[in-house]
Amino acid sequence: MTDLDDAVEEFLDRTDTTLGEYDQGYADADATLTVLRDHISDLREAAEE
Repeated sequence: MTDLDDAVEEFLDRTDTTLGEYDQGYADADATLTVLRDHISDLREAAEE
């Protein structure tokens, strides 16, 4: 598995967790979007390496 594959897998896991927390009412929409944007940024950085 490449570093990018690892980054994608981590992104998907973290995104699933974030959306699950939103679905369960632990976070509001604004907070969820902020966290998702952070995850996207991390994935984008990994793809550029």
